[in-house]
Amino acid sequence: MNNYILAYDIGTTGVKTCLFEVDTSIKLLASASRSYPLYILEGGGAEQDCDDWWNGMAESTREIFADSEITPDMIAGISFCSQMQGLVLVDRDGNPLRRPMSYMDQRATEEIRKGIANGVQIAGANVAKLIPSLRITGAVAGSVKDPVWKYKWVEANEPEKFAKVYKWLDVKDYLILRCTGNFTMTEDSAFGTLLYDIRPDSRGWSIEMCEMLGVNMDHLPKIIAATDVAGNLTEEAAASLGLAAGIPVYGGGGDSSLIGIGAGAVEKGDTHIYSGTSGWVITVTDKQIVDVTAMIAAIIGADRTKYNYFAEMETAGKCLEWVRDHLAKDEIGIYIRKEGLPSDYEEQSSSLYSYMTEVIKDVPPGSGGLIFTPWLHGNRCPFEDPASRGMFFGIGLDTGKTEMIHAVLEGVFYHIRWMLECQDRRIRTSKVIRFVGGGALSPVSCQMLADILGRVIETVDSPQNVGSVGACAVTAIGLGLIPDISCVKKFIPASATYRPDKAKHAAYRPYYRTFKKLYVANKALFHQLAKAKQ
Repeated sequence: MNNYILAYDIGTTGVKTCLFEVDTSIKLLASASRSYPLYILEGGGAEQDCDDWWNGMAESTREIFADSEITPDMIAGISFCSQMQGLVLVDRDGNPLRRPMSYMDQRATEEIRKGIANGVQIAGANVAKLIPSLRITGAVAGSVKDPVWKYKWVEANEPEKFAKVYKWLDVKDYLILRCTGNFTMTEDSAFGTLLYDIRPDSRGWSIEMCEMLGVNMDHLPKIIAATDVAGNLTEEAAASLGLAAGIPVYGGGGDSSLIGIGAGAVEKGDTHIYSGTSGWVITVTDKQIVDVTAMIAAIIGADRTKYNYFAEMETAGKCLEWVRDHLAKDEIGIYIRKEGLPSDYEEQSSSLYSYMTEVIKDVPPGSGGLIFTPWLHGNRCPFEDPASRGMFFGIGLDTGKTEMIHAVLEGVFYHIRWMLECQDRRIRTSKVIRFVGGGALSPVSCQMLADILGRVIETVDSPQNVGSVGACAVTAIGLGLIPDISCVKKFIPASATYRPDKAKHAAYRPYYRTFKKLYVANKALFHQLAKAKQ
């Protein structure tokens, strides 16, 4: 059997296609990426385009095989890792009825108010619906960004399109459909709809939840596991992608399921931190846990025997992109011309991130008394508030761009510490934490995270590719190349270790305490600004 696997990582800002060889380790042989837009609309809308995803896949796939000794007919399996909680509505022929709504979309404020944020409430959810939701799904659709409210928004605002809906899919599940012609959804994405019954004896779509939230069960596709074959690559899809027809396409999973696997954090008690466009803290647990006050829940992942205790922030690495585009643009333009950086999006972004973090390495903890809040598109945990926004607090006459860039990175890590401490209230997080995503590319960032958290931080090779590594791993399990998920850690060793500086950890404490108070102190003002913009 060939041991070459092709994995697609479908992110918010681009697709990365990775070619792996699985032997005694998971080895990345080649990768290529393409960027695409996120369409931000008035009223909180955030959409993407299905053809942007597909064209990015096709272009990056052809680039990989253009100079490779591996030929398309040698690929043993294809899989996906993708952003989650998107809404892709398709007709009977598999055609999208509208542009997919991103997990970042916040338009369904009226739908969530009517659906669950009314009557007698606990943590913003109607008690009569909260209790059965927790009993059946282990979570609650308490965020305006949860896909069920997007579904209800389309029903209320675009009835002609909604009338043609055949299936509701998540991002990767749409791309699997386009590859195979089959309408499926992996178990983790099904859980992400918050319509999935997690109880061992009744796992599957919940009739009670669908009736309670007004969802047509006929719109829900067949559920498969991450390691299952969803179908085989069709002639049409193969011709478009430049691959061989008939290659098995595996279920794969969402980013919150597979990034932890790609980080090697697969055993009970393992904690990993991800910093990409969004950010999160996940700890593996063997039981269902919910903290409705902090918006944290143990969600289903690729391993059916365990759960991922999941705390998410909306914008993490996206804050650094904002810095790049709006705060450091002049210096970066000079840097690009001086260094002659490549035009490739991924390589340039990586180089610019390294450049920004390098120039701030000598700024002391606290950035000269400056604090940044990383809520550029609202927030989920430990508070759910789409109106919350980023700000610089404490600007003085001596504040410069280096302090501001440094404060942005600190602000992201303060928030990560906040989420980690919320997890520690209910479970035991690990003393050694794997840090992955684009944010883990810089040693400066890794050391700062260790100092702010007071924990040992480990990174792995190509931390920006761990989603694809996770997709490769579950495909390798399906192919019999890896025995099971518990064995994956052996294939993904740590590549670097960062130990916290005790003096810097102590220096960060007063700034961190102030950071946590800024949301409550400004909550009413955030909502006043949101109303003023309407």
